[in-house]
Amino acid sequence: MGGCASTSNHSTCSSRSNGERVSPECLGISMFSRKRIRKTFSDPVTTLQHLTSIPNRIFKNGKSRTSCIFTQQGRKGINQDAMVVWEDFMAEDVTFCGVFDGHGPHGHLVARKVRDALPLKLASFLQSFDSKHNGSTANCCSGDKKLDVVDPDKDGGMEDKVDYLWREAFLKSYKAMDKELRSHPNLDCFCSGSTAITLVKQGSNLFMGYIGDSRAIMASKDSNDSMVAVQLTVDLKPDLPKEAERIKRCKGRVFALQDEPEVQRVWLPFDDAPGLAMARAFGDFCLKEYGVISVPEFSHHILTERDKFIVLASDGVWDVLSNEEVIEIVSSAPTRASAARILVDSAAREWKTKYPTSKMDDCAVVCLFLDGKMDSESDNEDQCFSSATLQSNHSGNAVESDDGQNSEPSLQRNFTVRSAEENDTYKRIVAEVEANQEAMSTEEQNWLGLEGVTRVNSLVQLPRFSEERPRP
Repeated sequence: MGGCASTSNHSTCSSRSNGERVSPECLGISMFSRKRIRKTFSDPVTTLQHLTSIPNRIFKNGKSRTSCIFTQQGRKGINQDAMVVWEDFMAEDVTFCGVFDGHGPHGHLVARKVRDALPLKLASFLQSFDSKHNGSTANCCSGDKKLDVVDPDKDGGMEDKVDYLWREAFLKSYKAMDKELRSHPNLDCFCSGSTAITLVKQGSNLFMGYIGDSRAIMASKDSNDSMVAVQLTVDLKPDLPKEAERIKRCKGRVFALQDEPEVQRVWLPFDDAPGLAMARAFGDFCLKEYGVISVPEFSHHILTERDKFIVLASDGVWDVLSNEEVIEIVSSAPTRASAARILVDSAAREWKTKYPTSKMDDCAVVCLFLDGKMDSESDNEDQCFSSATLQSNHSGNAVESDDGQNSEPSLQRNFTVRSAEENDTYKRIVAEVEANQEAMSTEEQNWLGLEGVTRVNSLVQLPRFSEERPRP
């Protein structure tokens, strides 16, 4: 993953944060000048080994300059969700966000592998485009502000080029990621896999690629200045007609079990396994010949001043909360730094209410605030995600880290002096969450993976495929 070959030194390639559109040449190819490329991309081996020490990259419960993230283990075993926010991703004004929901026996390992490797692959392909097109775009940013604003009527062709370049980068990086998983010597992905929802934000431009049933929504102000939810992605499940048609053309089967008629699953043509509840995923190579693919959907959005924040979350949140409820919960959080944690707490409470006989799913949330600001008071030690406030998670179990150790804790609540209305809202949420946690603490903590009713993404019948390997 070599350095960028661009020779442009003009700072005007930086995108605007006030809603202006950026020159498509700067966006698509030469947005990453040599001066601004981070050294961590110079050596792929070194990069993977030192990801945890990269500045402005967070992947555990906490906050950054513009976002907060939080995950909590459900009741199905190890937490298989992963997440990441990487600010200054390749360039100073670029942010990468991702949520990854693993499933199957090794789903937690797949999700973490994708979390770490996929951003690097995306960066590599973007740099490759930059290098190949250096001759025609090195001078894209001449310093003339008139060139930095795209006229959709006159420059539609250039915008199409930008979309094409970013689409290709997402498609190729996802393809390379799945190929790496297939050939990985120490990671069995035959009946294990992961969803992925990834976005890259540069100024007012938002590029997204995603597979599986994790979801992204955006909070925006409408004409009445009311907060509304805008769904940015589609849950790529087998119940979508186009997805089901593709799977059936490839001889895969799609049907729901009798005890969960609302969940369509993908099955092998010759056996009632593995029962995958999504139509696209990384891994799951037992189904790759039968219609399950890792090709991402791609979208490009131009953000406006009315767009306030974006929420990425795994299906553990969306199974129990609507888009509108998520927007309301995040908007009413007493501090931005606590928004992701409060959202996960609210989802845990809803799981207890709506599915009392089911095991709560893992939840992972990323909240990205589009104005690039966090709370001023969150800099205080007792109100930010600092090491002084780390505690065990709400279920009483620490979240397992990448090395298999229980070292990813949750955090205490942040009590902040707010307005009377905000205090009333927060007190109501806290009271409900505490009541739910108290009830949870009285229950048996030793849950078995296949005990009772459980809403899972894959019903793999082990050891049916444990020793089988995909054909070369």
